[in-house]
Amino acid sequence: MPITQTPSAARKPDADVLFVKAIQNEDGSWTFHVTVQHPDTGWEDYADGWDVVLPDGTVIKPNPDSPFTRLLVHPHVNEQPFTRSQSGIRIPEGVTQVTVRAHDLLDGFGGQEITLDLSIDATENYQIIRTSK
Repeated sequence: MPITQTPSAARKPDADVLFVKAIQNEDGSWTFHVTVQHPDTGWEDYADGWDVVLPDGTVIKPNPDSPFTRLLVHPHVNEQPFTRSQSGIRIPEGVTQVTVRAHDLLDGFGGQEITLDLSIDATENYQIIRTSK
């Protein structure tokens, strides 16, 4: 009997953002260090990216050709959870909140997201560091 995969629509998205450290650099840009957990099984199902999303739904991408704020190019089967960083993130002036979400190759978005209030330095889910000029 052939083995069939469960269709994506019937599965629960499970790429979860566990923690975010956001550092505002002297030039005003940000570096995000995002910790993601996903039950990667190999090349057929792994967390393949994460986004920083503005309240209006705009995804901030330092590289406009990338599908995500941070593209993840390989599975992390034996490294869970894992943290990956992205610099050069430009948050528009006046924006006080951003949401970080993770994506997995098979199920898309929909796991745990973290919303950062940029006026609060730390919560149990994130930390914000501002470098002084």
